[in-house]
Amino acid sequence: MGTLFSSSLALFFTILLHNHPGGEAGVGVNYGVVANNLPPPPVALSRLRQIGITKIRIFDPENTILTALHGSDISVIIGTKNKDLLPLATDKSAASAWVAANILPHHPSVKFTCITAGNDEVPAGLSRYTPAAMENLAAAVAAANLSIPVSTVISMRTLSASFPPSAGDFSAAAKPIMTQIVKFLQSEKYPLHLQVFPYFARANYPVELDLDYALFRPGKTAVRDGGRTYLNLFDLMTDAAHAALEKIGAGELEIVAAESGWPSGGGNDATVENAQTYVNNLIGHVASGKGTPRRPGKQVEAYIFALFNENMKPEGIEQHWGMFYPNLTHVYHLNKIV
Repeated sequence: MGTLFSSSLALFFTILLHNHPGGEAGVGVNYGVVANNLPPPPVALSRLRQIGITKIRIFDPENTILTALHGSDISVIIGTKNKDLLPLATDKSAASAWVAANILPHHPSVKFTCITAGNDEVPAGLSRYTPAAMENLAAAVAAANLSIPVSTVISMRTLSASFPPSAGDFSAAAKPIMTQIVKFLQSEKYPLHLQVFPYFARANYPVELDLDYALFRPGKTAVRDGGRTYLNLFDLMTDAAHAALEKIGAGELEIVAAESGWPSGGGNDATVENAQTYVNNLIGHVASGKGTPRRPGKQVEAYIFALFNENMKPEGIEQHWGMFYPNLTHVYHLNKIV
């Protein structure tokens, strides 16, 4: 079973945060724009307010979204493009220019809760530039007399082991980079951002992994790990990452669940009913304030993936993660966001 979990979790491209500088506990949403039929940002943000969402994450510096956020009560996590990691890491002036172009024009009218340097690059691609990019961005933020945390977003593929969760460990390829990343995060007391997608584990191992367990539904399935009992896959995966951090001397780091959701179409178990169940149960999990078995009582912050169905993504499940259709009607009923 350890091999099954390790293999399946390594396939993810997700969500959990404890309280961190500049942030508040609760539920947010990933606002992606890989589509040609989305409503204007002011209209989309107005719809978010109607359902109680006051936190978003954007993957790139989308100026139209940032402009629409001016004077609003909605905070934002803003990401850099992966291709920008190299210049941000090797040229301090590039980091200063990035902050000048993407943060300063919108501050203080926009509440920035974090800058994330890259998305799901570790341990491949340009990931070796991530630590230096984070350091240079943080220096540029400080030089501008701002206080905005800087982090990065990783996926579960950075782990070589994840079951039981106490066995969580970073892979040999990821560990050197992760050690550098967490050293910076520890020095600033900033959180690590993590993608958590139980859907993919279930999709790859539908016999071994119970659907109810992946959807937070009460059932006979429970995983016991020492004195801890895991009643859902989201907690199990998140605590595997906590255990991996402990093994590199960073057990105190908090984790932001930067992406988590369930597709409503395009694949096995990808139904409107299951998407509704997962997202609403995730909202309830956050509202409970229980945290995870390894971090009990730590308030969770989770960013739902995603706001809209995006029609320019690859066909299949990739086009069906949205809570809303582009015409702003619900894909499924949402409980009140807390």
